[in-house]
Amino acid sequence: MADIKGFLTHKRKDALYRPVCERVKDFDEVYLARSEAQSLVQASRCMDCGTPFCNWGCPLGNYIPEWNEYVSTDKWAHAWRLLKATNNLPEITGRVCPAPCEYACVLGINDDPVTIRENELAIAEYGCAKGFLRARPPKKRSGKKVAVIGSGPAGLSCADQLNSVGHSVVVFERDPKIGGILRYGIPDFKLEKSVLDRRIGVWEQEGIEFKTDMHVGQDVCIETLQREFDALCLAGGCRTPRDLRIEGRQLGGIYFAMDYLVQANKIVSGEKIIEDNLLCAEGKRVVVIGGGDTGADCVGVANRQGARCIVQIELLPQPPSCRSENMQWPQYPFLLKTSTSHEEGGKRYWSVMTKRFIGKNGRVEKLSCVKVGFDPHNRTLCPPIREIPGSEFEIEVDLVILAMGFLQPEQGLLKELALEPDSRGNVKTGASYMTSQKGIFAAGDMRRGQSLVVWAIAEGRNAAYYIDTYLMGTSFLMSPYGR
Repeated sequence: MADIKGFLTHKRKDALYRPVCERVKDFDEVYLARSEAQSLVQASRCMDCGTPFCNWGCPLGNYIPEWNEYVSTDKWAHAWRLLKATNNLPEITGRVCPAPCEYACVLGINDDPVTIRENELAIAEYGCAKGFLRARPPKKRSGKKVAVIGSGPAGLSCADQLNSVGHSVVVFERDPKIGGILRYGIPDFKLEKSVLDRRIGVWEQEGIEFKTDMHVGQDVCIETLQREFDALCLAGGCRTPRDLRIEGRQLGGIYFAMDYLVQANKIVSGEKIIEDNLLCAEGKRVVVIGGGDTGADCVGVANRQGARCIVQIELLPQPPSCRSENMQWPQYPFLLKTSTSHEEGGKRYWSVMTKRFIGKNGRVEKLSCVKVGFDPHNRTLCPPIREIPGSEFEIEVDLVILAMGFLQPEQGLLKELALEPDSRGNVKTGASYMTSQKGIFAAGDMRRGQSLVVWAIAEGRNAAYYIDTYLMGTSFLMSPYGR
């Protein structure tokens, strides 16, 4: 390290963001890049500890202490090479990952952890600016062909890994553009799509073929793919949303979060939307049901669209602001998160159950809600919910957004292939990521269930290793990390 006692002399400096009054007027990224000098200082806070739990906390097993050391000594090229060795999309995870690595940082035991995510982003953007990110096509092709179905982070990382060892890879995407949830599910103020396009452009130069507007099972026959390709990887995500089947659900003005976010992203990118199908929060009273990251993204979009007021409600109790005895280091703790979207306006309420939607002339006008409680001594995963007598109340609303997560993958293609599901309806695979059908693999949320972008990348890399082994008998790809 440039300064072995850096963590004693330098305090953590969190990421900087554009002023709220400025950023709510557009969909540009809210993040402000820091200087190289600031990155060197923050990287020097890494203690180079003997047992790097940050590495354990990262689903990708990133070489965090090593590239922090390189940054702290101004050796950016070395840091870039280590970062790209384990992460196919560091410029993405550096922006949207909740950084489980930081919660596992040893320094975090009694101090603020290292700014690992910001350091990662600094390395990624430095590498792109200096031309380190450039096409490196494989020198020799294996003669094997692999079809990847779905172009989210799992599909893209799988395709990149397989292409790097010489397989001919074709990625099939049913949407008009490549990127899956990265393209259509994450708002531009968190991830500008030019960042994604930059990486996709390099992959195209390296030989990966992308086919859009191609719905496998409808626009292309699955049997055709099985004949033409030596292996298939299903990476279609977990896109069946959790619904709220209560009285009044049929009323107009109630939408799933992904429908709302997808349309907003398409509008920002210039895609045309039929006026009758426009989902806009301008001048409306908006209620977002669901307190997670997707719900927060909806809050941010509604603020930029000019919502009259925004309320976000969550069934579970308000999380603590610091670790409790049942969330000891280095576990990833469920803490209160205030995102940039929450800073921009709106109210949040916890322990609220929606009982019914109330409306007139076919449109929702109110939510009938009640406060709920949980037994603090019940340690089960699903503790019983009790309504608090006399706590009923109503919220006036014009637009309701359901952001309560996802249940399972869409079942059409899976049923056509007669793939065996797991207990949650996801694609069941063995340890080698192969499904119940020989030569067909699955990765990402489709296999694992709803999870983080960083987990999807890890899933894609792991699947690529096993696909390569299946095709060639052995693999030179990095073997799956730890899990």
